[in-house]
Amino acid sequence: LMIFLTNLLQLTYIFSLGLAGKMKIVEEPNTFGLNNPFMAQGNRLQPKVSPAPVSGPAHLHHLAGKCFSLIESMYKYEFCPFHNVTQHEQSFRWNAYSGILGIWQEWEMTNNTFTGMWMRDGDTCGTRNRETKVVLVCSNSSKLVQVSEPSTCVYSLTFETPLVCHPHSLLVYPTLNEKLQKEWDEVEQARYDGLITEQGYNNLLKDVFEDAGLLKSNKVMETVAEAETRSEKHNSLQKCEEDYQKQNEEIARLRALLTLNNIPFESQQSTLEKGAATALATDQHLRGDTGLFHQL
Repeated sequence: LMIFLTNLLQLTYIFSLGLAGKMKIVEEPNTFGLNNPFMAQGNRLQPKVSPAPVSGPAHLHHLAGKCFSLIESMYKYEFCPFHNVTQHEQSFRWNAYSGILGIWQEWEMTNNTFTGMWMRDGDTCGTRNRETKVVLVCSNSSKLVQVSEPSTCVYSLTFETPLVCHPHSLLVYPTLNEKLQKEWDEVEQARYDGLITEQGYNNLLKDVFEDAGLLKSNKVMETVAEAETRSEKHNSLQKCEEDYQKQNEEIARLRALLTLNNIPFESQQSTLEKGAATALATDQHLRGDTGLFHQL
């Protein structure tokens, strides 16, 4: 009996080893899209920058926080509107690629129409960062349908959704507040009147879009050092004005004191005026003849 049990245990062990050699358990990465906050920091995707604020048509804002995926070939792509685009290699390789193709930055606009969402500052790709343009297309349901790479490190995603099927769903002008709409109206009028060039028109319109948060602003922000220098200059000028005011008050007090004691005095202004008059008389005397002609 003991021999039988021993042989049975040996057979069971050998059989289990055989099964183990054929089994291969692979856990799909769960760092897609918005990233899993419960993952260890070292296993999560590391974005270079934070996403820009949600902007554009209000009816598209509810897409924020959602993600849509598509598997093509060996890769799984995930698009999270107003957040990021990620790519994950679906293979058993120990170093399978998993990275960020772009982070939400700004809209692309043409002729008063939103034509795409730009996801920039993705993972490093040679000497540049990966970036992705997401094109919105009308459809009966919201889904990611196509991914391509038109040029190295620049990707193109097609996202279908019924939210863009209305003819006016992607117009830019209605998304602006009243103040910015008025500015746009003035720019259009100036262009119509020929007061600005086409380049000037585009620059002014770009300023409107930046103020609306639709475009990433490239305006140079004031550094802390510059702010401190400006503050010091302001303080110096303010101090100079205060000192000047105090000096005027002191001069007025001294004049009143002299007048009270019947002490004559000449102001600096009177002295300057007399000096100027003397110089003028001397200058007139020296100019032209010396007066000898009249003595003859």
